[in-house]
Amino acid sequence: MGTQALSKGQQRREQMLSLIKRQSRVTLQEIVDYCGCSEATARRDLGLLEESGDIIRTIGGAQIGTLPYEGNGYGKESSFDEKKQLLWNEKLAIAERAAALIEEGDVIGLTGGTTTYLIAKAIKHRESITVVTNAVNIAMELADSDGVQVVLTGGVMRSKSFELCGPLARKTVEDIHIGKMFLGSDGISARQGVTTYSELEAEISQMLVERAAMTIAVFDHSKAGKASLFTVVPLASLQACVTDGPLDVELERRLAELGVVVHQA
Repeated sequence: MGTQALSKGQQRREQMLSLIKRQSRVTLQEIVDYCGCSEATARRDLGLLEESGDIIRTIGGAQIGTLPYEGNGYGKESSFDEKKQLLWNEKLAIAERAAALIEEGDVIGLTGGTTTYLIAKAIKHRESITVVTNAVNIAMELADSDGVQVVLTGGVMRSKSFELCGPLARKTVEDIHIGKMFLGSDGISARQGVTTYSELEAEISQMLVERAAMTIAVFDHSKAGKASLFTVVPLASLQACVTDGPLDVELERRLAELGVVVHQA
């Protein structure tokens, strides 16, 4: 399609995408300068580009949406609905095993993700549990539960994960105390620790971990030994993991060295 057939907004977004592809990572100010638009327009256009899967929003800018996996070629961020199609039974088993670690009276944290969403479903009919989450879909799943109190952070929602991020989310989390934090991820490896595609999600997850007495990583075998772009926490920040299969040798050895308990679903 020629540029004559494109609207002004489409032309501007093509300019933005071209710049991001060329530099891999750009700041909001670089986009404003390059496209000659306002910050508000740049933010709106970046949101549209992120929804299309072309880019990933970062703190103060954006980066190209295709990211390297550690030793496994390339991967692209998937939406929540896309992730639901993958290893569903394995994730159900992990969620049930993780739910068994939750006791009456616990204050737990759940980041966004399909496995953590299934943990929420698994405890929905339990009693006297408080769930702190930055994921809108998890809060909605628990909304009609009589025995589970939900604390939902503020923030701006990322459409791919339904997670709330940004300054409002950070402000909420600052005053919260969590007992057991269940941490989803896009990858976990011996060298990079727990990782995710989104810098915004990594930041809020880090804050949730800092407010927790215990952090438990939950992940299926497809995530083990892989890393996406942003480290959420190093393995040393974990007290336990719940997974569905044997780990690669390097990851298993490192977790054992750190005294991280591995629960097999």
